[in-house]
Amino acid sequence: MKIALVQVASPPGEAPDDRRARVGRLVAGARGADLVVLPELWAAGYFAFDDYARRSEPLAGPTVGAARRWAAELGAHVHLGSVVERDGRGRLFNTAVLVAPDGRIAHTYRKVHVFGHASREAELLTPGDALDVADTAFGPLGVTTCYDLRFPELWRELVDRGAQTVVVPAAWPAARREHWRLFTSCRAVEQQVLLVACNAVGVQEGVELAGCSRVVDPWGTVLAEAGADEGVTVCEVDPAVVPRVRAGFPVLADRRWGRS
Repeated sequence: MKIALVQVASPPGEAPDDRRARVGRLVAGARGADLVVLPELWAAGYFAFDDYARRSEPLAGPTVGAARRWAAELGAHVHLGSVVERDGRGRLFNTAVLVAPDGRIAHTYRKVHVFGHASREAELLTPGDALDVADTAFGPLGVTTCYDLRFPELWRELVDRGAQTVVVPAAWPAARREHWRLFTSCRAVEQQVLLVACNAVGVQEGVELAGCSRVVDPWGTVLAEAGADEGVTVCEVDPAVVPRVRAGFPVLADRRWGRS
C-alpha cells in the first residue's frame, strides 16, 4: 500500500478556485498512491475564521467535487482533509471526507472536539456527534481531526468499532510541534493502529503551521515524516502490520476496564 501525504499552505488573498487548482496540481503528483491525504480546512484556511461562513459549502460543493474528480483520475482513495460544511439548517461543521477510487463519497466525519483555545473554531462550528469506520480495500479505516488527537477515548471507540488505520487531517501550529509528534506516536502505539496524519504548512493569520506530516505504525515506527514545506511525501506500508502487531503483542485483548 502506497500512501501520499500532501502538505498544503493556505495563503491569505488566494481565490478559492485558484487554491483548488493549485492543490489539484499537488495531488496529481501523488499518482501511483493508493491513499492520498490532505490537511484540515485547507480550502478555507483553518485560521481564517472570518471566512468560514463565506467559504462554507455543502458536501455537494466544489471542494468535495474536486476531490471526487482527483480520486477518479488517480484511481486512488483521496482523503481531502476537511471542509467547512454547511448543512441544510445553516449549521457549520468541520467535516472530513474520504472519496473512493470510483469518485463516490466513502466516509465522512464531523470533528467532535472543536478547538477553543486561541481559536474561534468552537465559537463558529458545531461539534460532530457520530463516529464510524469505513471498509476499504486496505482494511477498516477511521478518521479523527487535529485536536481529537488529545482525546484517547475517542480513538479507543474507533478501535472498538474495528478501525485498523486512522487518518488525521490537521492544522497543528508549529508552537506545539513536539506535541504533534508525541500524540501521533502515542495514539498509534496505544491503540495499535496505522496512523496517517497530514498537517498544514505556511502561515495563516500570523500562526505558523508545523507541517511534519507523519505515518506511524502500531509498533511506533515512524515510516515517514515530512518537513515544513508544501509538497508530497510518499511511503510504502504493509496494512497487515496492524493484525500482526496486535496478535504478537495482544494489549487490546488484555483490557479489563471499559470493555463492552
